[in-house]
Amino acid sequence: MDGIKYAVFTEKSLRLLGKNQYTFNVESGFTKTEIKHWVELFFGVKVVAVNSHRLPGKGRRIGPILGHTMHYRRMIITLQPGYSIPLLDREKN
Repeated sequence: MDGIKYAVFTEKSLRLLGKNQYTFNVESGFTKTEIKHWVELFFGVKVVAVNSHRLPGKGRRIGPILGHTMHYRRMIITLQPGYSIPLLDREKN
């Protein structure tokens, strides 16, 4: 589970919990199929779909040099009906 950073709890992600969709931030190098495999293996659920989008890194300035932080990817994972991720179910209620 090195690729999955953490679960996201925003207004939209909490609304998606009612549709059996869970939101995670993951490392940008992982693909949808790798994340699907990890979620199915780690949580013991069946994944129907994985949607993703890249979030831009934030700009950082160190003196005259302008840099940026790492990009990361946000995955919205849809589970089959009847399955749920037990650690995140408390946020649903």
